Amino acid sequence: MKEFTPADASLLELVDRLLHKGVVLAGEATISVAGVDLIYLGLNVVLAAVETLERAERRAS
Repeated sequence: MKEFTPADASLLELVDRLLHKGVVLAGEATISVAGVDLIYLGLNVVLAAVETLERAERRAS
């Protein structure tokens, strides 16, 4: 596999590498008025290729 460098990276290469390695995104937001929390939003996203997830599952077993 070719070494990744920002100079020759295209969007497709970046997405391919992210799917191959896997990415976890986590975040949260709270909307409040006058110190009273009205809405809490929690977000956890796993972005990976199926093969990557299967490989991680085999390693964990």
